[in-house]
Amino acid sequence: MPVYEYKALDDQGRSRKGIIDADSESSARVRIRTLGQYPVEIRESLARKRKTGTGGLPFPFLSERVRSNEIHMLTRQLATLLGAGIPLVPALSSLVVQTKNTMLKKVIAEIKESVNEGNSLTNAMASHLKFFSNVYVNMIRAGEASGSLDVVLERLADFGEKQETLKGRLKAALIYPAFMAIVGIGILSFLITYIVPNIAKVFTDMKHALPLPTLLLIGLSEFLKVYWWLVLLLTAGIAYSIRVFVQTEYGRAQWDLLKLKIPVSGSVFQKIILVRFASTLGSLLESNVGLITSMQIVKTIVNNTQIGGVVDGAIEQIRQGRSMTRSLEDSLWFPPMFVQMIAVGEQSGSLEVMLKKVSEAYERDVDTAIMGMTSLIEPLMIVIMGMAVGFVVLSILLPIFEMNQLVR
Repeated sequence: MPVYEYKALDDQGRSRKGIIDADSESSARVRIRTLGQYPVEIRESLARKRKTGTGGLPFPFLSERVRSNEIHMLTRQLATLLGAGIPLVPALSSLVVQTKNTMLKKVIAEIKESVNEGNSLTNAMASHLKFFSNVYVNMIRAGEASGSLDVVLERLADFGEKQETLKGRLKAALIYPAFMAIVGIGILSFLITYIVPNIAKVFTDMKHALPLPTLLLIGLSEFLKVYWWLVLLLTAGIAYSIRVFVQTEYGRAQWDLLKLKIPVSGSVFQKIILVRFASTLGSLLESNVGLITSMQIVKTIVNNTQIGGVVDGAIEQIRQGRSMTRSLEDSLWFPPMFVQMIAVGEQSGSLEVMLKKVSEAYERDVDTAIMGMTSLIEPLMIVIMGMAVGFVVLSILLPIFEMNQLVR
């Protein structure tokens, strides 16, 4: 059944907008009139047109974005409605009314339409993987199979919010260093391209032999003033080359290895991946998803080919009858404490509970590691900027000191 967007006037002449599902446009008009409104404009949902390949925006980036926190809020609201005993279709109808994001409203309306036609919620959401991840869909499948959809949705909301909090901490920690770097580069560029040339002109007119640092600074200033476009072009070319290289299989493997081995930040990235691994696997197992299936999903979530390769090997060994502990203990990327806690979980038959505890423990470690990384980056950047500005100042002052000596 198609989904239509409409504009209408109510009995007081006020403009109304909404979404309605109907067999045809004429049926949609009849349904709108039964609501006491007079349709002015009706068109089929663009989200449906894009899915069926019959139309859509020529520039998808102009459409309204759906943020991850909106998905988490939607999940929690659906869990609350189902937990209160409201059937699935009326619960989805309620969400359509409550949701303010136009794109998300259309997606929920299409999911409701699909469920109304007899499809499962899993299949309905699987056709919108842009908004609902594989983890999300698989946990919904497990919830429907076990008859505990509201509980699974609650877990999904908790899981998603924790992941967003973790991302937020990392972004917040990097904002100040990034701001410092941009301001510092801007100041140095201004000094070298505008201030230094004026001072250099004074030294050149005096026809006096200049110290090496001053000559280097003047040469750099003249080069940047004339060939600044070349520097920008080279920077863009290098960035593009790195991006193309990283998209290759070998390049991606090397890039992921570098992210894990780079000093200071490497350990932070590793801990973030371990938190993602433990929390995702724990949530999937808690939702009655099988271990092999859960591991296959987790492989895509960790987003690192090095650790993904270890998970691949672990899946094969588990299929052969080995325990997860044995399959992970030889890896460089899973610390002994992490593996030991998993071993305790396997031996006690409560692996999902232990994975949750591991995740919480490593979340605390991530917080500490991010604070340590930030506290190290800030003074390091100040030292680098101080050295750069010091070189500029020294290059300008050296000729002045030498001239002072000659006058005496």
